Amino acid sequence: MMIMPETPTEREQQSQIELEVQSQTELPESSSELGQRGRSDEDEAPQTTQRRRLFLLLVWSFCLCAFIIVLIYTLHHFQTRPVRSCKSEACLQVSAHLSAFADPFTQPCDFYLYTCLSDWRKGRQRGPGLPGPPGARQDQRPSPQHVDQRLRKKKLTDRKTLLLQYLKDTLESNDKLASSAEQKAKMFYHSCLDTRSIETAGAEPFLKLIENLGGWAVTDQKWNQTDLNSTLGLLMRNYGTFPFFNLLVGKDPNESSQQTSRNYIQIDQPDLLIPIDFNSQTEKSEAKTETLRPFFSMCTRYLSLLGAPQRDSLNHVGQFISLSSELAVATAPLEYRLAKGQLYQRMTIRELQSQAPVIDWLGCLQMAFEPVSLTEDDPVLVHNLPYIIKMSQIISDWLNKPEYSNSFPLHTYMIFNLLHTMIPALDYRFKETVEQIEPRWKSCVLETERGFGSVLTHFLNKRTAHAEVNEIIENMVTSLKSKLHGLQWNNPKTHKAVVKKVNSLTHKKWTSNQTNEAEFDNFFAEITMGSTFFWNYAQLLSLWQKSRIKLLEEQSEGVDILSVSPVLNRKELVFPLGMFVPPLFHPTYPRAFNYGVTGFLIAKDILHLLLPDVHGHSESVAQVANCVWTYYLNAKDRSRAGGNSLSRAQQQEVWVQYSALELALQAYQQSLKSNPSDTSLSGLSHTNLFLSAFSQFNCDLDPYHDSMPLESSFLVKVLCAKSELCVLHCAKEKYQPALKSC
Repeated sequence: MMIMPETPTEREQQSQIELEVQSQTELPESSSELGQRGRSDEDEAPQTTQRRRLFLLLVWSFCLCAFIIVLIYTLHHFQTRPVRSCKSEACLQVSAHLSAFADPFTQPCDFYLYTCLSDWRKGRQRGPGLPGPPGARQDQRPSPQHVDQRLRKKKLTDRKTLLLQYLKDTLESNDKLASSAEQKAKMFYHSCLDTRSIETAGAEPFLKLIENLGGWAVTDQKWNQTDLNSTLGLLMRNYGTFPFFNLLVGKDPNESSQQTSRNYIQIDQPDLLIPIDFNSQTEKSEAKTETLRPFFSMCTRYLSLLGAPQRDSLNHVGQFISLSSELAVATAPLEYRLAKGQLYQRMTIRELQSQAPVIDWLGCLQMAFEPVSLTEDDPVLVHNLPYIIKMSQIISDWLNKPEYSNSFPLHTYMIFNLLHTMIPALDYRFKETVEQIEPRWKSCVLETERGFGSVLTHFLNKRTAHAEVNEIIENMVTSLKSKLHGLQWNNPKTHKAVVKKVNSLTHKKWTSNQTNEAEFDNFFAEITMGSTFFWNYAQLLSLWQKSRIKLLEEQSEGVDILSVSPVLNRKELVFPLGMFVPPLFHPTYPRAFNYGVTGFLIAKDILHLLLPDVHGHSESVAQVANCVWTYYLNAKDRSRAGGNSLSRAQQQEVWVQYSALELALQAYQQSLKSNPSDTSLSGLSHTNLFLSAFSQFNCDLDPYHDSMPLESSFLVKVLCAKSELCVLHCAKEKYQPALKSC
């Protein structure tokens, strides 16, 4: 039988039937599986959601942590990294000074253990004999006395000399001057620098001055003025010369408790030219033979320079020394007079006249302080009445000696004193006998200040950045008050009294009352400056006395332009402008530098003023000092730890300087809170610049070095060991004492 093949249609139909059958037979099984899978998915859904939420939470937490880290870094970076470097001329100069020394933060293990004059100059290219790095062998280092003098010359000097240098730059500047008084001050200064003209003139100007005063028989000039008191009054008024007694103007400290006090004429013993020593056993001054011989030779040389005949010189000098020796016996040092209660003895001019009748006190004082009107009932303050009485007796004896009926030795004595006053205006031959001669510019600034002090104060007032000065003073005083509250006091009453005293203090800048250019011009109107320094100097001496007259006439407060530290005047803290001059302070400096240098000096000066109130009544002084000292001994030589103790003076100085550093840093941080922006020097961060400036400049300027048992820069290590503001990690220092008491 033949089998026919299946057609495609049939195969498709058959396949479709098989699929339908298969699907019908597999349907129950598939439905069962589907049910099982459905139940499984319902069980797994919560777990998946939980995992997903946990994952998202982890991611969110990670992002938050990353954000916080970035934020902290940004804030830290913003606070510790300055936005820009200071590029002013003042900043470039002070930056060069800082760059001359090693960065203390690059070698913290050793830097703060070495003295200021040790081998911490930056740079390795040192010449023969210069100190090497601290890691060098000990036998390769020179002893301190052999430190190269070139290194010492690079150091800054004391604060007063820095002020004088600033005044020098001011007097030598080409600034346009609106005031004739300022022009006269500069003319005087430049005539002082003209040593060629001074040497050319020689002794001739002084001889001319003697002729104007009535002559002097020593130089073969006829003396036509025999009245002792008229010559004495003229010397005091016009030439600032006080042969027999000194004249001062000032307040009576016994009136300090009163709200207001007046200025008085004060009469003191003179600054005798003859060298004398005070014998504490006999309680008398005396001139020794070994010191009189060179003094005799000097006086003889002076007369020779003035053209006095050699045949008479010995006699004249002998009379001068004899009279000087008699006056010297009645003098006494300040400490002795203070112990004997001989200072500020109040009496009327009439009472003084009865005690020392040889001097016409009313006439002399009236002439010296003209146009101030004086009467015999006006009070004066006498500082050594026994001397004044003895002086009157000695002069009377010399006037009554038959061989000196013309008062010639007394006149010679006064002329010798006038010569001593005028020596700064004479040629070098008169200065060769002076033991120490200052640099010419420094002497000229000091002489300019004597007569033109108010003008120089006005210069400073115009150049001072008052806003920046006020800000640093305000912040430093605020930090000081906060510091006193935190001290540990022995007695609550004492604590309250000291805090009350400090809180009651007001503070101000020490400036001249004269701010109007016309006032200065009027005061110096009678002065005519020329090219001859001698006559300019003679006019300056009259200005010096004129300034005293003004203090007495107006009862004004004198301004010491050369003061470089705060003064506690009753209930006022007075800050002289001389504290705020370059290189210690400048408005363009980063505030970190100004606070690290000037801020520290302000705090240290104020703490020294308040030290008597604090040290005897607070345990903190000894605690802090001993803590710092222990840390220092262990950091430098562990074997010495606990082996040494500090004296009272050393404890005080360690506490003062460490507390001042804390106060200055606290004040700077307060300043940053109100104004976060600050500039930089040498790429240093804010805090590092503050500490570097303190470390280096305090080395140069510390006047209390003798009382400081350790290097002041070491205080940075102690401060950073307990502060989060600075980090000085040192792998060698395993020992860390408890610094809470510091």
